[in-house]
Amino acid sequence: MTPDTEFIPRPAQQEILSYTGGLMGVSAVPGSGKTWTLSRLAAQIIASGELVDDQEVLVVTLVNSAVDNFYQRVGYFVRDMGLLPHMGYRVRTLHGLAHDIVRERPDLVGLAEDFQIIDEREASSILEEAAQSWLRSHPYHLDGYLDPGLDENKRNWVVRDHLPYLVNDTALAIIRYAKDQQHDPQQLRQRLDKIPVPLLLAEMGAEIYADYQRALIYRGAVDFDDLIRLALDALRWDQALLERLRYRWPYILEDEAQDSSRLQERILQLLAGSNMALSSRNWVRVGDPNQAIYETFTTANPKYLRQFITSPEVVSRELPNSGRSTKSIIDLANHLVDWTQSAHPVEEARTALLAPPHIEPTPPGDPQTNPPDNPQGIHLVSRQYTPQEEILAIADSLERWLPDHPDHTVAVLAPRNQRCIELIDELTRRKIETVDSLLRSTSATRATSGALGNLLRCLGDPGSPARLATAYRVWTRPGDDDQNEKKKLEHTSELIRKCGQVEDYLWPGPERDWLEESGLADSDPEVYSHLVEFRRVVRRWQAAALLPVDQLVLTLAQDIFDQPAELALSHKLAVLLRRANEAHSSWRLPELTEELAIIARNERRFLGFSDDDTGFDPDRYAGKVVVATIHKAKGLEWDRVYLMSVNNYDFPSGYAGDQFIAERWYIRDQINLEAEALAQLQAVQQPGEYDWYREGDASLNARLDYIRERLRLLYVGITRARKELVLTMNTGRKGQARSAVAFTELFSFWEDRQVNT
Repeated sequence: MTPDTEFIPRPAQQEILSYTGGLMGVSAVPGSGKTWTLSRLAAQIIASGELVDDQEVLVVTLVNSAVDNFYQRVGYFVRDMGLLPHMGYRVRTLHGLAHDIVRERPDLVGLAEDFQIIDEREASSILEEAAQSWLRSHPYHLDGYLDPGLDENKRNWVVRDHLPYLVNDTALAIIRYAKDQQHDPQQLRQRLDKIPVPLLLAEMGAEIYADYQRALIYRGAVDFDDLIRLALDALRWDQALLERLRYRWPYILEDEAQDSSRLQERILQLLAGSNMALSSRNWVRVGDPNQAIYETFTTANPKYLRQFITSPEVVSRELPNSGRSTKSIIDLANHLVDWTQSAHPVEEARTALLAPPHIEPTPPGDPQTNPPDNPQGIHLVSRQYTPQEEILAIADSLERWLPDHPDHTVAVLAPRNQRCIELIDELTRRKIETVDSLLRSTSATRATSGALGNLLRCLGDPGSPARLATAYRVWTRPGDDDQNEKKKLEHTSELIRKCGQVEDYLWPGPERDWLEESGLADSDPEVYSHLVEFRRVVRRWQAAALLPVDQLVLTLAQDIFDQPAELALSHKLAVLLRRANEAHSSWRLPELTEELAIIARNERRFLGFSDDDTGFDPDRYAGKVVVATIHKAKGLEWDRVYLMSVNNYDFPSGYAGDQFIAERWYIRDQINLEAEALAQLQAVQQPGEYDWYREGDASLNARLDYIRERLRLLYVGITRARKELVLTMNTGRKGQARSAVAFTELFSFWEDRQVNT
């Protein structure tokens, strides 16, 4: 639906819009129009005259892009009602709301007026440094968790190349959990000192947490988790502040409530009235527990919305109608829910997906009718592909499909980022236009970061012919369609790579001049002239290497980029490196270059300046292939959707032989170190004779949580499709994976249905 489309509420939507106050919980299926309904409700409250001039409807949603959507949609409805837009409502993410609250009284929570919020990149850098420092000081602390079957060489390799990442991830989980439970490092340390036996993982986490928090205090900064924790503290400690904000926001509308965390719920609960039975408080929570897919990465949990909806003080409503998909796709999604509830082989996993509500097609006369049913548009491919065969099969299918559907949208969704990148490489090789904006950074951002990183790498290793040859390729940058130029580039690059001594080319003396001795002046004057110019440019770069890193980056960018977006992004990257250098005064070019390499390898989200970096509308990319993870596709929809890698590794069911990503191969007894660390932390918080920590229990529970979340992830993937859906699987890197149990069930269901119709 667009603002040009008249919003005609369905009967179920009209029930929501009849709300006048109190507590209401809404279960909304995918494609049910919940954002439009909530926006219309906000506009109705504003138009009702219930608010005075200094009051607002507070809308809380999950991500920044949803904030923009709400502002536009509420504004559209408010204008339609003859009122001034952008007045009477405030839309915030949880972090934005927490920032508003803390800014009211930063002194109350121990912050200066000019406190800073560090971004994800800097927080990751600080944590990584703290984790590595701890590991250097405790080289044998985790030896007891390593697989005793590792030989010495393999053990040394694990300790060097794998363990640092695991320590970092485990520490991050501990810090997030501790902050969600509102425990600072000192409190955690005091609790650890009181327990009768040491808990190694909790000890590790506490020490890294303390170092991490000291680094934040040194910067006068907080991270996003601190912001939420401190906002709740401010509301608890200052009754006048709480009453002032309750008055300012007499109505709270919460979207995507299935992704609420414990702290989010408590903040909104306080703002809406600490007593849940207090009917004068007005709080509407809308979400779909079946689309809760962020538990693995955050402290979110769908149980908070489920408990709220079933509370006797709460009016429960449903939005079951969806005009997004064909009836066949809806039936497939509903069958996944029914099978999970009644027949999943692991009984504890049967609560992963709940019904009611099932997804129902739109009622007769609805302006957003479902697409015409097309059972032939569903393809559940049972072939046991290798990983490479799966990519080739999808690329072949797209080559056949795209020419006949230039006005349709299509997406390929995978459970993991790496599979997306592998597919993009194949599609690029075939010259199939792809859109990868939903990955951590866009291809343009990664290309710009990679180009600058290669030049910095060359300057950091000035004696390497290979580095210089790579820098030459960056500097030349031929057009994609100019094959002759590409061949000439590769030939010249190879000449540079074979240069014995780089200084004989760049800074020749009277005894030796590599370029003159090459004979190119006579045999290929054009290449000779090109290499003379490149030598002049590199000499200037080497002189600029004495400048601060941000000025060096801008100097390089002026020589290799000519597009405004590339130059603007280079400036942004220059600022990033300057800040990194200020935070790590000992860093030199190799360490700073690695910051760019992380972005270029797509290992960290970094927002550039292209449209793809700041928002996403699938309909803008008709005729192009969008490649994304299923997580990033949540809330979006396409005419045709491919779901890759639906095997028992990416979607395990708990059968014997299933592997779990969080259980590292080099850790003994299939222990999930992150889960065990959190269990130790819980034991420290609530020590008791009968609930003391037992190793292994948390790993088993983590398996169940992961199985449940992956079922919801599959449900989300299926419900992204409007008209056509393709599911494939692969046998994994070692050839041992098999179809996910849920995939096998859906295949059987669909085969039976085709036979009986």
